[in-house]
Amino acid sequence: MAARVIDGNAIAGRVREELAARVRRLRERSGVVPGLAVLLAGDDPASHVYVRNKQRACAQVGIASFRYDLPATVTTAELVDTIHALNGRDDVHGVLVQLPLPPQVGMRQVLESIEVAKDVDGFHLYNVGGLVVGEPVFPPCTPYGVLELLAHEGIGIAGRNVVVVGASNIVGKPLGLMMMHGDATVSICHAKTRDLAQFTRLAEILVVAAGVPGLVTAEMVQTGAVVIDVGINRVPGSSRVVGDVDFDGVRQKASYITPVPGGVGPMTVTMLLKNTVTSAERSCLRSGALKVPRWA
Repeated sequence: MAARVIDGNAIAGRVREELAARVRRLRERSGVVPGLAVLLAGDDPASHVYVRNKQRACAQVGIASFRYDLPATVTTAELVDTIHALNGRDDVHGVLVQLPLPPQVGMRQVLESIEVAKDVDGFHLYNVGGLVVGEPVFPPCTPYGVLELLAHEGIGIAGRNVVVVGASNIVGKPLGLMMMHGDATVSICHAKTRDLAQFTRLAEILVVAAGVPGLVTAEMVQTGAVVIDVGINRVPGSSRVVGDVDFDGVRQKASYITPVPGGVGPMTVTMLLKNTVTSAERSCLRSGALKVPRWA
């Protein structure tokens, strides 16, 4: 029997409905509208598409979005100054810097200039360190989205063998930590892992985020595994995108599988919205605009 396809668009839609309700309650009780500021440097076409998608998603749930388009010649100091100004604004509850940045910009210096309480992307070193002890201020959006997909499908992770293929700072490493805090047994594979298949065949939950199209094939997956494909790869000479998993082949062995597109991608933006709404709620509690967290 073919695997159940996890519909990320449908799950993201349900989460966004819940977020829209939280935004309405927050506005009614405190007069505060959650605000997200996005900084975009340069003319990368994909980045412009991603930022437009984030703006549309904000509008869908009632979040105010503030977009800052900066030239490709922007300096690190100019970006940092802009972020410091946003850190001080009461109407901005989340600050996001769209990556990649131009080569002359110091990415780490820029990301570290975002106030931790507004780091809704979860990239500040404080948040990264918080993942180690299981107490980040905000979880990074893509790993957060993966866990949300599993939760919505009723797939528990406690005691399960989880294999993550890909050891990036954005997905692989933080996801491995978050899975461990959920009592999973985790293996993280990477570009220098020898005989990748010997690890992937052990996985009850297999998450692939390597950026290599078709890397994982059916013979590399155990029967009944849950397969989450985080990869987004453009087919040369085409607008089509594919994942890191041979979807058609693996679907015949897995119990659950995510498609590309329409799987993890919609959840990444949705968790960014969720972090922003949470940040606004916390800000209202700190300021006294709300006395008790009655939105949940």
